[in-house]
Amino acid sequence: MNSSAKSGLDNEVDAKESAFYVDAAKYWAQVPPTVDGMLGGLSSISDIDLKGSQRFLNSIYQLVECPGKQRALDGGAGIGRVTQGFLMKNFPVVDLVEQDQQFLEEAKISLKPTNHRGQFINLGLQKFTPESCVYDIMWVQWVLGHLTDEDLISFLKRCTLGLKPRGLIVLKENLTSSGEVEMDNTDSSVTRPHALVVELIKKAGLRIVKEQKQQRFPSDLYEVRMFAMQPV
Repeated sequence: MNSSAKSGLDNEVDAKESAFYVDAAKYWAQVPPTVDGMLGGLSSISDIDLKGSQRFLNSIYQLVECPGKQRALDGGAGIGRVTQGFLMKNFPVVDLVEQDQQFLEEAKISLKPTNHRGQFINLGLQKFTPESCVYDIMWVQWVLGHLTDEDLISFLKRCTLGLKPRGLIVLKENLTSSGEVEMDNTDSSVTRPHALVVELIKKAGLRIVKEQKQQRFPSDLYEVRMFAMQPV
């Protein structure tokens, strides 16, 4: 392949990746800043989800080398549903990272009466780099389907720089049962199979120290699993 042909292919790939992110941003820009909006009309599962997350976090703190309890990150925070419903009950400082400005403004409003302490960072995760060595837990939920494989690996590698000693990254994501990547053109996202998620975690230089399936979700939804990880 000559250099001009390779350059043309590279440009085509770059254009597709750019459209992947632009289309997702357009979709979320027209979603109402509500719990129902964040969960695609499934606000009824929010309480079950938060309780499942709390149980998983409790199990993390039973590990021999467990993280501290001072500061957490909510990656892909939306309107702060996870921050307010779960993370703030466990950490005095929670930073929110969210690419949609409308959602972040709603998070500021809803969290103001709670005396929330933490930053509001208006960035997509593909562009986010954390401060060095500040987080005990980095909680990233239902958002990695909006990252390409390459950007997901890069994001996780950058996250390791933000961890305190014994700190952990937690992913909570949908998984396909087909063994294949499934594309959703409505919101420009992908859902990955378990094997691929584990592979990408390893490529990011992380190892899984705890894994658990979310229980009590409706049977017609994707399987949801939580992965607690630390640098190898």
